[in-house]
Amino acid sequence: MSAQPDHTPVSPWAPAPGAPADLLAQLRADRRAGTWVQAFEGEWAAALEESRCTFSLAPLYEVVQDWQGRLAHAPAVDAFIASGYDDSGAIDMAELRGRRR
Repeated sequence: MSAQPDHTPVSPWAPAPGAPADLLAQLRADRRAGTWVQAFEGEWAAALEESRCTFSLAPLYEVVQDWQGRLAHAPAVDAFIASGYDDSGAIDMAELRGRRR
């Protein structure tokens, strides 16, 4: 018998090494740069500290992934707002999460 696993573990998603710098450049070029850059830098600093304490890169990966998603979906959000759609029937996700607990 071998001590080696009979399957290959799935590697977690990892951004490219330069992804945080590229992301910051994209955020600075966006019209929301005034608020988004500061928010990204704050979340990045908190994730960096958590990463140092836990010896895990996961917090850093999560910040990059979240902000990549925000940038990717920003045009759709802008189009929704510009269209005048009524979202008053929407459910607050915080309220929904609270119900499940």
